[in-house]
Amino acid sequence: MDKYKNLRVFNIVMGFFHLIQSILVLILSNDFSLPLNTSYLKFDQATLSLQPFLENVGEIRIGYLVALFLLISSIAHFTISLPKIYEWYIKNIKKGINYARWYEYSISSSIMIVVIAMLVGVYDLSTLLLMFFINMMMILFGLVMEVHNQTTTKTNWISYIFGCIAGIIPWIVVALYLFGSGDGENKAPDFVYWIFFSIFLFFNSFAVNMVLQYGKYGKWKDYTFGEKVYIILSLVAKSLLAWQVFAGTLRPV
Repeated sequence: MDKYKNLRVFNIVMGFFHLIQSILVLILSNDFSLPLNTSYLKFDQATLSLQPFLENVGEIRIGYLVALFLLISSIAHFTISLPKIYEWYIKNIKKGINYARWYEYSISSSIMIVVIAMLVGVYDLSTLLLMFFINMMMILFGLVMEVHNQTTTKTNWISYIFGCIAGIIPWIVVALYLFGSGDGENKAPDFVYWIFFSIFLFFNSFAVNMVLQYGKYGKWKDYTFGEKVYIILSLVAKSLLAWQVFAGTLRPV
């Protein structure tokens, strides 16, 4: 029972870590914004044909997005620490599943991928929406993996495989924009490359943690250990992205 009591304290502490960072980002960030565009076919009178026309539909403050994914994680940690919800949370942990984790990740990590995409030049609103929701589907495949294997005697990896396929697509798009940006002055800033490699590594570490959990390797035989690893990975990945973005674009001039 002690390990579950400690898990509650662990979630509360992590909630404060996320909340404090969210507040700091909001307070310290400048007003750096990036555009949101659409491209629709319109009739061109000069050529008497349909041509794509780029339209700007607004701008979005990157600092707000960074603070948001930190805040969402904070709210999730505090929520599952509430008495009644904590009982539900622990009941599921004992069965080898955490619904709250996947619901939170489905939103927060999808915002993270949108931030990364915009930093490499993906400004098309439709593309960003697709990247957001395909990343969400990747996370929800993780939930399906845990739900499905409640009723199997041998681990079924099909949801895991489909999730990996979905999850790699946004990163391929990001890579195409990042490495296609050119050389010299046309090249993306160095911090964007650091973001790409570091956050890509951490996103994949979640998948590794699941393999270790279901493979029951070492300490991962205890589902609670894997749960704590998920929580630590989440904090490190979000913090790393937040402060790399802050250092590169959001710090006051």
